[in-house]
Amino acid sequence: MDLNATLIGQLIFVLAIIMAVISYYLGKRKTQTPLVTTIVGLVSAFVPPLAIIFLMALVLKNDVTETP
Repeated sequence: MDLNATLIGQLIFVLAIIMAVISYYLGKRKTQTPLVTTIVGLVSAFVPPLAIIFLMALVLKNDVTETP
């Protein structure tokens, strides 16, 4: 099997989109700044092990309580 730069770039691009969506969803529930969380998730997609660690940290974080 031949891996070329185009295939790797496409995989990272798809991972970046998926990470941005998941980070926004989790950031909205678990942080007060979902936009910053989305940007960090998008950037972390360029280093896949870092992206997985970032997602694990978000999943394990407690939900933010809404104060009226």
